Amino acid sequence: MTDQLDRMIETVRRGRMTRREFVGRASAMGITAGLASALFSKTALAQEAKKGGVIRVGMAGGESTNSLDPALAASEVPYQVNMTWGEMLVDVNPDGSIDNRIAEEISSSPDASEWKFKIRAGVEYHNGQTVTAEDVVATLKRHTDEKAQSGALGIVQGIAEMKAEGDMVTLKLVAPNADLPYLMGDYHLMIQPGGGVDNPTSGIGAGPYKVVVNEPGVRHTFVKHANYFDSTIGHADEVEILVINDNTARTAALQSGQVHMINRVDPKIVELLKGAAGIQIRAAAGRGHYVFIMHVDKAPFDNNDLRMALKLAINRQEMVDKILGGLGSRGNDFPINAAYPLFDDSIEQRDFDAAKAAEHYKASGHDGSPIILRTAPGAFPGAVDAANLFAASAKAAGIPLEVKLEPDDGYWSNVWNVEPFCASYWGGRPVQDQMYTTAYLSTAEWNDTKFKNAKFDELLLAARGELDAAKRKGMYKEMAQILRDEGGLILPMFNDFVSGVSDKIAGWVDDPNGELMNGRAQVRCWLA
Repeated sequence: MTDQLDRMIETVRRGRMTRREFVGRASAMGITAGLASALFSKTALAQEAKKGGVIRVGMAGGESTNSLDPALAASEVPYQVNMTWGEMLVDVNPDGSIDNRIAEEISSSPDASEWKFKIRAGVEYHNGQTVTAEDVVATLKRHTDEKAQSGALGIVQGIAEMKAEGDMVTLKLVAPNADLPYLMGDYHLMIQPGGGVDNPTSGIGAGPYKVVVNEPGVRHTFVKHANYFDSTIGHADEVEILVINDNTARTAALQSGQVHMINRVDPKIVELLKGAAGIQIRAAAGRGHYVFIMHVDKAPFDNNDLRMALKLAINRQEMVDKILGGLGSRGNDFPINAAYPLFDDSIEQRDFDAAKAAEHYKASGHDGSPIILRTAPGAFPGAVDAANLFAASAKAAGIPLEVKLEPDDGYWSNVWNVEPFCASYWGGRPVQDQMYTTAYLSTAEWNDTKFKNAKFDELLLAARGELDAAKRKGMYKEMAQILRDEGGLILPMFNDFVSGVSDKIAGWVDDPNGELMNGRAQVRCWLA
């Protein structure tokens, strides 16, 4: 058994085995799952990284309208770009623990209403300035300004008072929140000189790479930040992110060696790529979900019977089978699954029911005119096919759902959060509070269903300070049921994050928090 375990550990060191595979095989050998997981983490982190070279990434999810302002990051490429040049107070590890970044120590009052973040000494920006506690406060304050249009607005609105004293940042909250450190790991909250107030699009941060070329919708190139504070991150000399929205072209770029990794591998070709020489398929199950969103404040979606009709008219299992190729699971019209702490699996699963959908559609009094669902190939992998499947199952219920194809370029600025019914996706968040705060709190900038429910808001705020896990779980269950039955979210499926990775890449660790190792693959991996 020792020889077999040694071989498995060596495979992990080379980045050739996922956590799930390692734990599964170790469990079969009689090793407990907890011990196996800990052994995997220790081994993965202890890999000897090689320095140098250029790591190239081919990505879907980029547009000509993208900005370097981290407040505005709304799709995958700007997210990945910002995670390359930026640094936050904290990040979240694949196992769900907090990874201290600019903040080296975190403490709170007993009731979690006041938090202190000690700022790491000597962290340097790309322009040579040193990160200060004042910069942190200025950054957080900028995101509280509604004019900034920040995706983190719902998070920072929960802070009543911010103060910088020496190397310490103190945050006093509107209401206690035991999950605040996770919220500070939101990818919009990149710490910038002076908070980024004067020039939020400068791309100057404290991350492992400096921006060299910024051509939105085309390519982004970076060089190593020589004075970066963490020697375990940033192994390549350079990083290049190429925007390749077309699935076929992106896959060809990986197969030809033009790029070392790609995101959003089309589920239809996963099995084909698994047999390709020099390529690995990495699928990480997590909190990501593909959705259709309705603005509940705009007709005809301001009618809950119509919303319920559409929720019942979607065939979720068909979506998982045909769109995800089985690499995911059914959704239930709220954004939480078993990957989250305090998930309640007793909430009844919603299924396709043409008869009930027809009843609700009739009760809505809708005039029978086409209901327009907007989508684009880049809304999520298989979005157009998913929308057409939705239209077909809705037709079986007598609902006139019509799909309108939009161009990828400009989709996230012209359609998402603008048009009343469209396809979208969410990467999920580490904890329930962050997911609900970002997208369903009444005042959140990214409340993309325009859902406003006083009881929901009340429960969300109360749950933040509830330290009794059972009571908090009950609050989250009630919130889920309110959103599921009254909201504008149609969530048919949770997706695995499926990436294609060259054998020339080492150091890969599957991360349930987001695509391409939660935006960090290019800075944590190295060329083997």
